[in-house]
Amino acid sequence: MPAGYIKRILGASVYNVAVETPVHELTFLSAALKNHILVKREDLQPVFSFKLRGAYNKMAHISPEDRKRGVVAASAGNHAQGVALAASKLGISATIIMPVTTPAIKVRAVSEIGGEYVSIILHGDRFDDSSIHAQELADSKNMTYVHPYDDPDVIAGQGTIGMEILRQVSGPLDAVFVPVGGGGLIAGIAAYIKYLRPEIKVIGVEAEDSACLKVALERGRRVKLKHTGIFADGVAVSQIGKEPFRIAQQCVDEVVTASSDEICAAIKDLFDDTRSIAEPAGALALAGLKIYAKQHNLKKTTLLAVQSGANVNFDRLRYISERYEIGQHTEALLAVTIPETPGSLVKLCETFSGHNISEFNYRYADKGNANVFVGVHVAGGDRDRSLLLRKLKNCGFSTVDLTDNALAKLHVCHMIGGHAGLLNSEQLYRFEFPERSGILKEFMTVLRGRWNISLFHYRRHGGSYANVFIGLQKIPGTRHSMNEFLKELGYPYVCETNNPAYKVFLQ
Repeated sequence: MPAGYIKRILGASVYNVAVETPVHELTFLSAALKNHILVKREDLQPVFSFKLRGAYNKMAHISPEDRKRGVVAASAGNHAQGVALAASKLGISATIIMPVTTPAIKVRAVSEIGGEYVSIILHGDRFDDSSIHAQELADSKNMTYVHPYDDPDVIAGQGTIGMEILRQVSGPLDAVFVPVGGGGLIAGIAAYIKYLRPEIKVIGVEAEDSACLKVALERGRRVKLKHTGIFADGVAVSQIGKEPFRIAQQCVDEVVTASSDEICAAIKDLFDDTRSIAEPAGALALAGLKIYAKQHNLKKTTLLAVQSGANVNFDRLRYISERYEIGQHTEALLAVTIPETPGSLVKLCETFSGHNISEFNYRYADKGNANVFVGVHVAGGDRDRSLLLRKLKNCGFSTVDLTDNALAKLHVCHMIGGHAGLLNSEQLYRFEFPERSGILKEFMTVLRGRWNISLFHYRRHGGSYANVFIGLQKIPGTRHSMNEFLKELGYPYVCETNNPAYKVFLQ
């Protein structure tokens, strides 16, 4: 047991810049999981991340001579902001190397926080590239390298979070879930908690495409991953730190991994309960908590996750909002084959009765069968999805489950369509539908016997109204005019038949 860290943590210099962040209960998620769920709100730090604790503690311990020469750091963003703040507070010049893939919000924040004391160099696609360059620079100019995780002073600074958790949670506490990148955060928290409260489990959570600690613990040695994902950029590290690994071997009980979709679902959980928006790495621990609670069928336990940061690019929110339902296991993505005959789409919508349709993509291809890409809300998760698949089979629809298909989720869902050479006199309309259950079935029913649907594109985006793109062909022999139909339908619309985008890609 690394008992020496207790003295380091108790004497850490962090509160000149850091605040003691609160522990909040997630009321909605606690009810859903039937456990007492808590979060340690490190996203409420002045730089919106825990990283300033370790960075400041390290720089506060640098000798006056070394301070004059300045410091060098490498970071994907949050550590850089901590170093920048420490540099401005302590009057130390800092050169910070950041990957070129670092979110712009973090680069800008580092520059603003550090002001005249900080210079930024963008180098490499990943943290490891930046780290090598930073170490080379530090060696060549005899500057102090402020490591983001593999340093005793940095680890001690992060360990103050463990000290605060034990002080703030007065009742029972069964497990603490900590996000893992290079391991400095979990090393500090685990060292403190396991020394004072060894019965509390400390569980690391890694992104499944950057699980360097999990592999290292399984093999009993540090392993360098060939590739790491960058969705959770704050934990995209290919090798666990040497000192964090030594501590983890003694103090970490278990490591679980979470997918990008599961991280997105955890971001949504945090927003629902706290109205805060976590970055992917910031919600990672909660994603792991949910996975662990489900795997072990936990009930009436007290579980705490460290919400480690909130530095998320605004552009990334679109992806998060698209994927959270899949990570929550409440959306099924299906490819359904139906006969290309009038009324088939209505019958398909009737089969989905009781389920909210989140996506519906179809394009006429031939006279035989049609393939429809459908997203369906399944409130009961995997069980409801199985029941729905059985219902579709019993109704005669051949179905392929694409819910866990990465290609379908990332690309194919956006590529449904193309030219339909056998169509004549196709009319294109863009409608604005009210966003409510059963609306697609109502629309299909009004159409029945009047018009063939040759194209249909709909995706729910969480607003009050949805934009729906539809191609229509008049059924020969019918006397209904398009104007009569549009008037009866009663929804706002725009005719897009002459739109150049339609003519180039879909006509």
